[in-house]
Amino acid sequence: MEKRNQAAKLIIGAVVVIIAVLALAGIVAGRDIVYKASPLSREDVTYGEAEAPAATSADGTISANDWAAVYPHIVESLHMTSEYTDAQEDYLEVDPYLKELYAQYGFAKDYKSARGHEYTMLDVIETLRTGENSFASCLTCKTPNFTKYVEENGVAAYKENFLKVHAKLMANGGENVSCYTCHGNTPNVWHAVDPEKADSKTTNLTVTHTYVSKALGDNAKAIDPGVLACGQCHIEYYFDPTTGETSMPYHSVEEMTPEAIYAYYQSIGFSDWTQTDSTGAKLLKVQHPEMETYLYGKHAGTLSCADCHMPVVQDANDLTIYHSHSLVSPLDNEALLASCAECHGDTDMVAFVHNIQDRVTAEEKRVGNKLAAFRQVLTDAVQAGMLSDAVLDDLREVYREAQWFFDFCYVENSEGAHNSDLSMHCLEVAEALVNAGTEELNAANDLITLGQAIDQANGKVDVSVIAEARGMLEEAQKFFDLCYAGASDTPRHAALSSQYLKNAQSLIKQATQKLAAK
Repeated sequence: MEKRNQAAKLIIGAVVVIIAVLALAGIVAGRDIVYKASPLSREDVTYGEAEAPAATSADGTISANDWAAVYPHIVESLHMTSEYTDAQEDYLEVDPYLKELYAQYGFAKDYKSARGHEYTMLDVIETLRTGENSFASCLTCKTPNFTKYVEENGVAAYKENFLKVHAKLMANGGENVSCYTCHGNTPNVWHAVDPEKADSKTTNLTVTHTYVSKALGDNAKAIDPGVLACGQCHIEYYFDPTTGETSMPYHSVEEMTPEAIYAYYQSIGFSDWTQTDSTGAKLLKVQHPEMETYLYGKHAGTLSCADCHMPVVQDANDLTIYHSHSLVSPLDNEALLASCAECHGDTDMVAFVHNIQDRVTAEEKRVGNKLAAFRQVLTDAVQAGMLSDAVLDDLREVYREAQWFFDFCYVENSEGAHNSDLSMHCLEVAEALVNAGTEELNAANDLITLGQAIDQANGKVDVSVIAEARGMLEEAQKFFDLCYAGASDTPRHAALSSQYLKNAQSLIKQATQKLAAK
């Protein structure tokens, strides 16, 4: 129940005035950067017993509008996400190389930045990525009514026709991401998390998506409910190739690293699509791994998603204190910025975070263009038909892995703010793979060129020179085979830069020079 204790309101009102006067006077510990600290915290918000209103939707989910009489301020703030309409970027225009990386996949047709939760059902049907042949699984995180639909119809619901299910849900009172998604129909009841790890102010959060509890089970208790409620959707996931079910590629926090998730996909032989008309590579499309990225960041042990994106506010008229559900960026909220100062002192947090994001974005562009260039030379090699299937398949694996690590960073929506170390790590791994793949491809082409040169020199130079050059070619081929076949005990991408490849390139160079000298 929203707090309405009059004595507390008078005290809080007085504190607000005092803090405002001090801030305007610049008397805040003498800092150069002054943020208006809010006197409010989650401790000031009370969630007591509340009688659930009658559901107006056909499926029995209690909508935001149904809850408005009980929590008017919260519902009003939830609808404020409808104001986030002008911030959309067309990523395909901002970063044209993405069209190459996502070639033959839906994201090469349409890829824009997300709008507020009030637009989920509209955006999912307007995007060029969905259509008459799409499955209903595309609705997984767009509406609580599909969550309920899966509960009632089972896993088979995921493979139903997208357009038909969308129309059916909307006709029956369907809504966008809403109260039911994070609270179910009973806000004060604990679901799927450990009640011993949280106080009464967080026990009203729930996991409504069955695929989350199915994947994590008891391991969900290791995740703050204020993170997991958002993490139901802000995660990496895939659609089971047999059932179409939305699924998570891990079962614990320990398995949420990009390396572990990639290993999982490798173990089940999964790919989202194949670039049949270019590289022939079977590729993975990362979704939006905000939770995974955040949980391995510096703030995971102290802050939740709500702490940084849902400020505690007070209504100016009736002084009701509540968590805003408008889901703001902390960079746009004075109270949230002030909370940063508790650890960051007088740091200009807006400039600090923008610097991180600028660095990550610049590195994304550089590595992304480099990856696109590697894709092109791999495509050329495939079309030339000179390399063996074994070599091409290995190069495709290199490209697949590089694409995975690049995408893990690119599609994570904080641009490095959640975990800059992991973002930069992913880009570093992607670039290292591209470099290794480029070396392998160059060596493979050099072997072919050397073989052709020996054939052309036959009969024109001394037979002993030809014999010596062929011997070097055979020896170089052996070293090369050890490299791309992964015969080394080291990981494959490390083996590509190993002594095997260097030995092969050295022999190729010696043989080429010997032929040229004669």
